[in-house]
Amino acid sequence: MLRRDIFRAGLAGTASLFGLRRASAATGEERLKVAYHLSDVDKVNFVLGNIKNHYEGTGGNVDVVLVVHGPALAAFKAKSASGATSSRFAGLVQQGLTPQACGNTMDGMNLTLADLLAGFHVADKGGVVKLAELQRQGYVYLRP
Repeated sequence: MLRRDIFRAGLAGTASLFGLRRASAATGEERLKVAYHLSDVDKVNFVLGNIKNHYEGTGGNVDVVLVVHGPALAAFKAKSASGATSSRFAGLVQQGLTPQACGNTMDGMNLTLADLLAGFHVADKGGVVKLAELQRQGYVYLRP
């Protein structure tokens, strides 16, 4: 009887370990999905730095969407964006960043995509609606 119990315990332990290894392997392959929310113009460089750190910390195994609305969108105007912001932003877009500009903010500021740094897409229904949609799709919401 004791031998059988020891055998069952060993078998259960081995099966559990195998299951954990498979779960761990599956998690390791899964890409992170992150939505950054930016509306404060004073936080533009801070948020871009966080996104850069996110790419570096995950080895690029992350899908990042940056949703910009309100006063922060002014920092991304092609004609007036600082050289540092333009350069940093362009590098992040090359790494795969998907920037979304709030359509309502664009209308309020009389902006088109041509007025913004290259890479932006329009969040037609608005920035906050886009953020809610992304969360429903499994994106983690971050507002640094």
